[in-house]
Amino acid sequence: MPRPIRARVDREALLHNYLLAKSHVPGSRAWAVVKANAYGHGLLNAADALAETADGFALLDLDEAVALREAGIRQPILLLEGFFAAEDLELVAEHRLSLVVHRLDQLQLLRQVGLPLRVPVYVKFNTGMNRLGFRPEQLGALRDELARNQAVSEVTLMSHFAEADGDRLAGRGIDWQLAQFRAMVGEWRGPVSLANSAAILRYPQTGRDWVRPGIMLYGSSPFADESAESLGLRPAMTLTSEVIAVQQIAAGERVGYGGLFAAERETRVGVVACGYADGYPRHAPTGTPILVGGWRTRTLGRVSMDMLMVDLTDLREAGVGTPVTLWGEGLSADEVAAAAGTISYELFCALAKRVPVTVA
Repeated sequence: MPRPIRARVDREALLHNYLLAKSHVPGSRAWAVVKANAYGHGLLNAADALAETADGFALLDLDEAVALREAGIRQPILLLEGFFAAEDLELVAEHRLSLVVHRLDQLQLLRQVGLPLRVPVYVKFNTGMNRLGFRPEQLGALRDELARNQAVSEVTLMSHFAEADGDRLAGRGIDWQLAQFRAMVGEWRGPVSLANSAAILRYPQTGRDWVRPGIMLYGSSPFADESAESLGLRPAMTLTSEVIAVQQIAAGERVGYGGLFAAERETRVGVVACGYADGYPRHAPTGTPILVGGWRTRTLGRVSMDMLMVDLTDLREAGVGTPVTLWGEGLSADEVAAAAGTISYELFCALAKRVPVTVA
């Protein structure tokens, strides 16, 4: 028999969350962001769930874009970091992909290669995130290149918000980047894409022509101070396992590597078949929430490679074979991530290949 750990991906939750994103920005089209293997949920799982509904799919890897086309996806597909070498462009043309361009040499190479068709491009502006994109002093050269570039079809302008999820009371938000964007685009009347998950939910006025829901598709909140449930999101992944052993320890005894947990009373310790080799964060401390038999309890001690320990002292009915929810239905991944000092994005993307994934 296989180990009892498994992840279940909920197609209906993915669809619900996508439609929720669209409902916040009426009139905008939405790229379903499925980068990083759909945030660990499985690229084709997400694509299949959204195949009849999504306006388009956005990701990073050319191979994943080709896989979507081979799976029958006919909607637009956007490569969020563009291309990396001239030889990529043959597949871009063959599979009719759209490109983000964030450097002048990308546009120049696109022009020089001589593709058999023109390519839609998203021109990325750096409005303060300071990762990718054109800066104000580069706009003249950009305009000149676009004016003579016969390889480009439709142009969309885009940027990315650094603090759309920030504390509004502390003055953090999007106004400073919007001002920079407006100054850079001038009288531009073409299509624009600005809003990520946080902006869709908190600043729907930024919806414009295309939005890019990412983490909200998978049922997690982009905000530290607002739960996914309060936003109407549904978890798309539930990670479950079982209790595989029970230990009874006395007050003063310790649990796990390093003895990080010392019992203050007689304690029943459940051992769960899930560890950091499955993608559960090793740094999750004692007290990280977990569900055993549907009841909330806490982890104990250090997470091992293949196991973690939970407190069963007040769950007298729990024992070997009792189901455990690590995150998902009934326990938000956001809460688990916060306890571990990380974010749900990392939990999802860290899910190990050895964990079986089923689709419901």
